[in-house]
Amino acid sequence: MAKKRMLITAGPTREMLDPIRYLSNHSTGEMGYALARVAHAKGYRVTLVSGPTALTPPRGVRFVPVVSAKSMEKECRRYFFKSDILIMSAAVCDFTPVSIRCQKIRRQGPLRLVLKKTSDILAGLARKKGERCVIGFCLETQNWIRNAKLKLRKKKLDGIVANYCSRGYVPFGDRPIRVAIIDKAERVRLMPSQTKDRLAHKLLSWVERMR
Repeated sequence: MAKKRMLITAGPTREMLDPIRYLSNHSTGEMGYALARVAHAKGYRVTLVSGPTALTPPRGVRFVPVVSAKSMEKECRRYFFKSDILIMSAAVCDFTPVSIRCQKIRRQGPLRLVLKKTSDILAGLARKKGERCVIGFCLETQNWIRNAKLKLRKKKLDGIVANYCSRGYVPFGDRPIRVAIIDKAERVRLMPSQTKDRLAHKLLSWVERMR
């Protein structure tokens, strides 16, 4: 597998409201960084495009730091066509402000924010994948398997890793997680709770079998 090139995205994006504040999410990047470490150990040439995290980039991988959804899209487009596999584990913000204030927003009266959708990076790249393998991730709060299948079909993915968040179960950080992996034929495999490093090994074996 030494010549195989893998593009992995990780972490959140930040959509600035003003020079200080931003919209974001709870993603820590742990899953994407684990995938990058394991892929490099397996002999892949790995490019890791990561939003802001507190993690140290894995040794031996090309590390590309980004902040916003727009910057992540730019770097993904730059490296996608040089890659054989894309694993999009980043939690890209779905919305961004229509305008960014030049100065800090003062705390006075009600604040009205106007948001617009960010580009769907994964769907856009999957439409041009050719022979490449494209794997997505999703995190749901309800109907997680059904919604994952809908995304798999709509975005024309080769596979999707589905997770959920509830009042009693939070998947963020370095804690063990439970996921479902769904292939192109919409076959579902429920994975037991395990560390993200262990899961990374299993996910990459699953991707290799698909290829």
